[in-house]
Amino acid sequence: MSLRQFEYALAVAEEGSVTAAAERLHVAQPSMSQQIRGLERELGVSLFARTPTGLVPTVVGRAFLREAEAAVNAARRARETARAGADELVGELVVSVQMGFGTRQLPAALGALRRRFPRLEVTVFEEPSSAELERLCRRGVLDLALMAACKRSPADAHHLGDEEFVAVLGAGHPLLAADRVEPRELAGEPWVRFDRDSALDGVLLDVLRDNELPPTTVARVSQTATAVRWAADGLGVTLVPASAVPDGYEHLVRPVSPAVYQPVIAVLRQRPGPAETALLELLGQQTWSDAAQSSAPVV
Repeated sequence: MSLRQFEYALAVAEEGSVTAAAERLHVAQPSMSQQIRGLERELGVSLFARTPTGLVPTVVGRAFLREAEAAVNAARRARETARAGADELVGELVVSVQMGFGTRQLPAALGALRRRFPRLEVTVFEEPSSAELERLCRRGVLDLALMAACKRSPADAHHLGDEEFVAVLGAGHPLLAADRVEPRELAGEPWVRFDRDSALDGVLLDVLRDNELPPTTVARVSQTATAVRWAADGLGVTLVPASAVPDGYEHLVRPVSPAVYQPVIAVLRQRPGPAETALLELLGQQTWSDAAQSSAPVV
């Protein structure tokens, strides 16, 4: 088996066909087909099943591809480390960020990173689920994960700062006349909520439970910007990190009293390289919310 075969198999799984995968990797289709067949013969299993919609991984194929992806990423990082010089860094940095956290801080840090290392390619994924982020970290797929702290946060996680949560109200809402909003004042309001396994929905639920408010749900969304826009249009109210409020909606936002905030951490892969170490440093230099000393974080 070779890393090239692993890369071919991963491309076929993503594209759903050998032809499309060969075109993407600029490889002759017969050559790729031969490599995939040789890999299956060596393993003694079928990695893909042919369906009306294309090639899909078999059960054992999915298990193999998970390990193949980890192997390809490990090889990529080894190449990056070998090529890293004092003034030059090339290769790819894979970052995953939990939806809604570091919305303003991460782009600024990445911009500074690219200016420092212009040949570095950065790929960012947004992931709502804490469990999925932890799984990706364990598999070694990610170089750096930016996420909310939780009870199962790794002991070696780096605390970057705190995201303060704010309430978003519809235009003309009477509570916009106040400087801050107490959650109990929102009794009877319907809520624009997030995916059930997301950290954002967990924070909102904790606030509602602490204030003995029913979680009346008018809609569930996957993006913070959508939640803000729908709340602004009067569909319901919502609670989001202050940094995630899009430009133009600041006048519809009010801090919550007592303050609600969430610690934000960065988790690096084992034996981090110079790219993720530099990004961690730049994230730490960004401006994060100063959590009120008298308030307890939501974890």
